[in-house]
Amino acid sequence: MEAIGQAVAEGRTGDTASVRRRLLDLWSAIGVSGDPLHRCSRAHYRTDLYEDPAQALTWYVRALDAADAVTDHHVRENQAGLRIACFHPSLHLDLADDYHRLGSFEAATEHIDAAKEHAPEPPRNPYGDLVRGTVQEVAEAIDRRDRTRRTSIPGSAA
Repeated sequence: MEAIGQAVAEGRTGDTASVRRRLLDLWSAIGVSGDPLHRCSRAHYRTDLYEDPAQALTWYVRALDAADAVTDHHVRENQAGLRIACFHPSLHLDLADDYHRLGSFEAATEHIDAAKEHAPEPPRNPYGDLVRGTVQEVAEAIDRRDRTRRTSIPGSAA
């Protein structure tokens, strides 16, 4: 987890190509049958390095698959008080966002509905409020059949 965190911090400095390579190397080291929390974190962080929703989509699917294999006990061993259920709204939201940007509105609707179902899970704090607000924003874009990239995405033009 420490190596993943270091790579993510480096990615915020702007050298996305080297961070993509580093995270891909970490993915290979973890392996498809490795620790699901590490796989989930690794895959989720890699998605932030892609402007193209099709490229990000693969990694969001991998992150969600890994999250489904994580237990609360394992998450709490890494961070006390955190539950795996808190991961699902964000992961489904990200999938819905990518699918809607790709024009796959049926798949986007399935994932935004799942995000809404899980939306009460994040705590009532700025992060949880951001997730719930963004779920609403993406749901409205799906309803409008609007494929425009959200301006609330980190690093996007406001």
